[in-house]
Amino acid sequence: MNDSQIRENFHRKKIIKYHNDPNALVIDELGIKHGICRADIAIVNGRFIGFEIKSDADSLYRLNNQIKYYNAIFDHASLVFSDCHLKNALKIIPDWWGAISATRGRRGAIHFRTLRRPKQNPVIDVFSVAQLLWRTEAYDLLSKLGISGKLLRQKREILYKEIASVIDLNDLRNIVRDYMKNRANWRDQKSLSSNDGSSQPFAK
Repeated sequence: MNDSQIRENFHRKKIIKYHNDPNALVIDELGIKHGICRADIAIVNGRFIGFEIKSDADSLYRLNNQIKYYNAIFDHASLVFSDCHLKNALKIIPDWWGAISATRGRRGAIHFRTLRRPKQNPVIDVFSVAQLLWRTEAYDLLSKLGISGKLLRQKREILYKEIASVIDLNDLRNIVRDYMKNRANWRDQKSLSSNDGSSQPFAK
């Protein structure tokens, strides 16, 4: 099983309810820290939920570093992996991460088994959450807070630091989710089918 086979089946079989939820946003390859790391699948609804995929062809070499970036922003995170990674993957991911194995059945279908459900992330970083905002959104948010003048003309890192210093983490997560959901024509949801390899749109 390769990455795209696992990903397409996971969208269709495990997270279809989010595709059908008008209040949820499903994103492939969400950039974290302005693209230093990319979450394979992210869901934005009442929470930030992230899924990292490791296929047969992948190694776990980068997983520790990826975990660090996932930990910075996601309320819940899970590793979705081929069975060949079972032994080592569970030794690497934090206790609060979920674990989902992917196997191919006799007739070629991909099946998922939840080995461990995710728990609440205890180490979310407020600055990293602020970095999910586009610069224009950070500018808009600070303007709404009554901040003007020289600060708003600073580079984006200064804007994010200011946001992180004046807004509580729980409030900021809600604000960032709203900005992301209101982005026009951003990250159209994937089109997948009930059969591997072909495609048709998800129901809305």
